[in-house]
Amino acid sequence: MRSALTAPLTALAAVAVLAACGTTEAPVPEQAPASSGAASPTAAPVTLTDARGKQVTLERPATRVVSLEWGETEMLAGLGVMPVGAADVKGYATWVTAAKLDASVKDVGTRQEPSIDSISALQPDLVVMESDDEELAAQLEKFVPVLVAKGSDASDNLDRMRDDVNMIATAVGKTDVAAKLLSDFDAALADGKAKLAAAGAAGKPFVMADGWKEGSTISVRLFGKGALVSEVAGQLGLKNAWTGKVDGQWGLGTTDVEGLSVLKDPDTRFFYNASDGDDVFADGLADNAIWKSLPFVKKQQVTKLPDGIWTFGGPLSCQQYADALVKAFTG
Repeated sequence: MRSALTAPLTALAAVAVLAACGTTEAPVPEQAPASSGAASPTAAPVTLTDARGKQVTLERPATRVVSLEWGETEMLAGLGVMPVGAADVKGYATWVTAAKLDASVKDVGTRQEPSIDSISALQPDLVVMESDDEELAAQLEKFVPVLVAKGSDASDNLDRMRDDVNMIATAVGKTDVAAKLLSDFDAALADGKAKLAAAGAAGKPFVMADGWKEGSTISVRLFGKGALVSEVAGQLGLKNAWTGKVDGQWGLGTTDVEGLSVLKDPDTRFFYNASDGDDVFADGLADNAIWKSLPFVKKQQVTKLPDGIWTFGGPLSCQQYADALVKAFTG
């Protein structure tokens, strides 16, 4: 995803504006130990097919990896392979806490426009990126193998996430670590589902959103059917109350405050993300009469996610999100 709030907004161009017009830190899952960066001299070549359908061959599992998207950066760090370079390291530290980066990781520019020269200077043996910039991939492939992850697929985002983790793990020789990461994630989902059921919260409605302000206008971005975090919540036994139109890649839709008035079920809990400190829900809508009239606002069932839970991440971020939902419904 290209920016915390404005990417996948490009994917929402076809969606446009719809006519339906209390926080504590979640525990950070234990991470695998960081890679030493040294590959075995007898390591075998690796050949795999990426999201483009392109065959990528490496002489040996990659150890010097540059990552150009936060989701894949988290996956690498969670696998125990600290990237030598990553796009927007400062932003990553703000929005992603599930797998923290070492101080050694070099910033290679923004996710929208990474620096080819900065990447080249690091002499990587692999660059991992997402599938929405074919021109950039072609430039990079002049000097380094490029592995393109799908990044999102609203038709089955959890399986897509698993596929991306396993593909990256194969490229860096960490398939055993990937198996444990995904097994731990599945166990956390099963445990969370059991806790919600025991608390009588199975089937309860939820909404997940973020938002931004332009002038006096506040826009709300909803995580609808097919969004990664929506699928996580569904696996916990919760029901997404937002049924408005969403795009086919990210499962995202937009509306305004008035559009939220369709959410009438008094059991609905509203979750949102504002890790950068720009909280349009607590601040921008504090005096908005429509906002204050919404059932979940009146019943104080609005929860700001703990800072640094990335809603477009890998299994560690997804586990953080699941833990936050369980805590809100059972606490």
